[in-house]
Amino acid sequence: MTEPTVNPLRSGMRMQRTPEPCTMVIFGATGDLTHRKLVPGLYNLQRERLLPPGFSVIGFARRDWSDDYFRQTLVEDVQEFSRSGFEEPLWQSFAEGISYNRSSFDDPAGYQALAEKLNALDAERGTSGNRLFYLATGPESFTTIIQQLGAAGLRQSPGGGWTRIIIEKPFGRDMASARELDAEVHKVFDESQVYRIDHYLGKETVQNLLVFRFANGIFEPVWNRRYVDHVQITVAEAVGVEGRGNYYEQAGAIRDMVQNHLMQLLTLTAMEPPGFYEANSVRDEKVKVLRAMRPLAPDEVAKYTVRGQYTAGTQAGKPVPGYLEEAGVPAGAHAETYVAMQMFVENWRWAGVPFYLRTGKRLPKRASEIAIQFRSAPLMIFDQGPLNDIEPNVLTIKVQPDEGISLKFESKVPGQLTQIRPVTMDFRYNAAFGVESPEAYERLLLDAMLGDSTLFTRSDEVDASWSLITPILAGWQNAPPPEPYAAGSWGPRAADEFLARAGREWRRL
Repeated sequence: MTEPTVNPLRSGMRMQRTPEPCTMVIFGATGDLTHRKLVPGLYNLQRERLLPPGFSVIGFARRDWSDDYFRQTLVEDVQEFSRSGFEEPLWQSFAEGISYNRSSFDDPAGYQALAEKLNALDAERGTSGNRLFYLATGPESFTTIIQQLGAAGLRQSPGGGWTRIIIEKPFGRDMASARELDAEVHKVFDESQVYRIDHYLGKETVQNLLVFRFANGIFEPVWNRRYVDHVQITVAEAVGVEGRGNYYEQAGAIRDMVQNHLMQLLTLTAMEPPGFYEANSVRDEKVKVLRAMRPLAPDEVAKYTVRGQYTAGTQAGKPVPGYLEEAGVPAGAHAETYVAMQMFVENWRWAGVPFYLRTGKRLPKRASEIAIQFRSAPLMIFDQGPLNDIEPNVLTIKVQPDEGISLKFESKVPGQLTQIRPVTMDFRYNAAFGVESPEAYERLLLDAMLGDSTLFTRSDEVDASWSLITPILAGWQNAPPPEPYAAGSWGPRAADEFLARAGREWRRL
């Protein structure tokens, strides 16, 4: 069943709304994502009175847990991970709607039991037949779960309510596998029912990027090749692979971070203004950016990409192991834990402007940002003085952890001399608004319940992104192994040389 297009923002930004009563089924309910992000996020929405009456959660997993034990494990995690504290009476009210369905993902009987439980909740808690399925599992289980949902008749609600499915990344390993998964999804669900989640799009600063660009008249006129020298997009992580060695050896940094998070940031930075602020208009413009980007030929990959793998080093003054010494990493592993690359957006706005992307693990700090470096003034009449240090103007959108926006420009130092130094104007969310930004999953879960897919990835966007990444993977197959870099450093030396060849350098974070 095709859902009607939801267009709550056609005449402006979204008004605060409460979703219709519904039940959320979490597959993989015993995993970290459920306990650290999903249920604490739902609890925070309940605390802010944003969840509908009768809202219910069914956990679906293999472990032999009871309803009471499932709730007990969740209350401990909500106490630890909720950003807004814990209130016992509120939790007790919220937990009344939580239950557990024990089953393996390939057992049809488990899905029949799930269907019966959903129907019972419709009658007992007034959830109106509205169902939200969340695949919080490894990607190897996606197809099995989707096929079983279809076989059990759960693709549609028997009561005429809506049915939606949220699919976590990674959505495929390359273009071929992504298309295979997409075909399996569409055998059961219509595209309008599918919500491919990238939690980066739920971050407050990422959402504010469109407002910053298109609600202010002073920035958009200079947001183009005439004024911008280059763009740097960085997602730096201080942690290592954290026991996920087996997964990471299959994914690497390019699949884990570049194909989704960094490409999302790039499209939002480079896209044209949408006709309306609603789901398909925004996503149409993002897809246009991806289709305007030039895929790298396999023989160009060595020129425009750099791979690295961290070795033992120190972080925050403590020794940390190298990637090859991490738990779960097989001997002789060759996955990249660092990637730097140059991408090309070949359209009228951006032709000739390099987009530099970098991401890595075991870097000195956790930080994500988009930096727009503008061209220098055409006539530098002040650069002759020995005390002057004239630098390009840079506009920085800081995604995490210190969410905000800063603008660097040149200013005269007070005194008799004409001495020029760069200064920065800073905007910080917490300081400006006096409130804590909601967690990304809170916004995205609420949007999925509302049927607003603006911040979710559409099928053609996934395909267009893989069309750029797959040739790079092909070019790496016969390339030398990743260059080592010490944990706690900013990556391999080749990454610095990569920008130095173009007369540029990476920003200090």
